Amino acid sequence: MSHIAFIGLGHMGQPMAQNLLKQGHQVTAYDTVADRITPLTALGATAATSVLDAIKSANIIITMLQTGEQVSSVCLGNNGIFAHAKPGSLYIDCSSIDITSSRMLHEAAVAAGLAMVDAPVSGGDKGAAAATLTFMVGGTEANFQRAEEVLKAMGKKIFHAGPPGNGQAAKICNNMILGVSMIAVSEAFNLAEKLGLPADKFFEICSNASGQCWSLTTYAPVPEVVPTSPANFNYEPGFTGKMMLKDLLLSQNAAQQSGNATPLGAAATALYTLFVNQGYGEKDFSGIIQMLSGKAAEEF
Repeated sequence: MSHIAFIGLGHMGQPMAQNLLKQGHQVTAYDTVADRITPLTALGATAATSVLDAIKSANIIITMLQTGEQVSSVCLGNNGIFAHAKPGSLYIDCSSIDITSSRMLHEAAVAAGLAMVDAPVSGGDKGAAAATLTFMVGGTEANFQRAEEVLKAMGKKIFHAGPPGNGQAAKICNNMILGVSMIAVSEAFNLAEKLGLPADKFFEICSNASGQCWSLTTYAPVPEVVPTSPANFNYEPGFTGKMMLKDLLLSQNAAQQSGNATPLGAAATALYTLFVNQGYGEKDFSGIIQMLSGKAAEEF
């Protein structure tokens, strides 16, 4: 099995690293919040005191961070991963970051004699815990093949999206669809209620009609319709509103850089900006139905 350095042990990174351990991989774990390392050491991981301490014996390095700036800061420079990783090591970035930063990191990894793939995920913390994540992977075919077996320990579906940065492109476009569709589903449930159509009856009909989509059938934003929906648990995430906003902002940055108009993506970004600014940012992104129905943050 591989010796893996795992850096970034938040809501997603923690269960992902746990699944690597369950599959027999040797894991050295690091996070700037030391308490996040403890659950992994109880499962057999080695605790690292720094990024460089984590990577010193690893032949595979995984980061699960929040922004392109964070990823660049741990990878580049004299004290970065690329300057100190063992030559030939495989670097897997599972963070969701901007495409420009990702492609720049690929170039820097090659210059440092490292293999790299960008491999952002879909599936949320429940998918991370269940090892059913979807990975969207950008990089060369050879690097994808090296990464695939490790990713299978954490996910169910592994897709090679193409050359460097294409994993990020797939994630950004996917989450733009998700943000837009959740707003549409939420508006439809609110309208159905006003028209006297009960939520359960609307769900039964719509989930078998042309309005069917993941935001409806798997993640319905109203209680007592889909058993696993965050709506049944006071919209505890899941996938937070602020993380959805982050991904939507990435989509708009990419749209601007590529000269492509995404009016629904822009509208979704504006609505999730309002959602976060009104105090809903730590709630699940499906909670936007509450804002759209006129409820204040303190009401749920």
